Amino acid sequence: MEHLCEEFVFSCIAPRAQESHKGSYGHLLEVAGSRRYRGAAGLAAEGALRTGAGIVTLASVEPVLAAVAARLPECCLLPCRESEEGGIHAGEADNLSQALQKATVLLMGPGMGNTAHTQSLVRRLVGEARGTVVLDADGLNAAAALMAAGEPLPRPAGSLILTPHPGEMSRLTGLTMAEIAADPAGTAVRFAAKWGCTLVLKGHRTLIAAPDGRLWQNTTGNAGLSRGGSGDVLAGMVSGLAACGLPAPEAAACAVWLHGAAADRTAKRLGQYGMLPHDILADLGEIFAEHDR
Repeated sequence: MEHLCEEFVFSCIAPRAQESHKGSYGHLLEVAGSRRYRGAAGLAAEGALRTGAGIVTLASVEPVLAAVAARLPECCLLPCRESEEGGIHAGEADNLSQALQKATVLLMGPGMGNTAHTQSLVRRLVGEARGTVVLDADGLNAAAALMAAGEPLPRPAGSLILTPHPGEMSRLTGLTMAEIAADPAGTAVRFAAKWGCTLVLKGHRTLIAAPDGRLWQNTTGNAGLSRGGSGDVLAGMVSGLAACGLPAPEAAACAVWLHGAAADRTAKRLGQYGMLPHDILADLGEIFAEHDR
């Protein structure tokens, strides 16, 4: 097991080429949000944009798009029909599949709602993706439900990154949270190898397991991240670095370190009780600036 460090992160993240354009840094399609959870999609979209993604298109229902457009004008919007639960209707699969053809990265899950509609969309879109796919939150819950019903973990043509907390990991594996806590490193490594994915097992010392057996442990971050929305920002950051061209394991590892390092600075400014997930993005920008990125 290796410990993540600043030198490793900025050896992976290169300065932006002067002769470049928005297409040089990928096109992220984010399928996220619902009437009940309107903030998650925006936090993830901003996390991706602040981590360098060239284009971010958010596909969601109108209440989510209205909220995001008001605070994040850089985000492109793809309106989707609303299901009876207030999430994205499974009948939007064809429209989303068409949008996916232009995307280099797909992020699914933040705030979508754990519904049959979400499961149907995850099953189809993940299977059709040609680039990197990041599954978070209800994207993970949908995958776990499909696996519990006897289906394999949905697979894209490209790389797959999963970002579970221990409860989501329990649903994905069938292990109890106590069993995961007893051997988090072994659990992460075995799952990543079995399913050929990069696994981000979130916690006090988040672990990143690559499908080739590499394992990193993160030591940045603090208890101020223990609130809703922190994981959405992280999912966006992972997706943003993947859009910039980092391989899936490095995108995940670098995002986790940066997320925690920025949060440590935020805690010094605002305190662990007073800080909010969106606050860390300003500190993230400072870290990039200090490294001429």
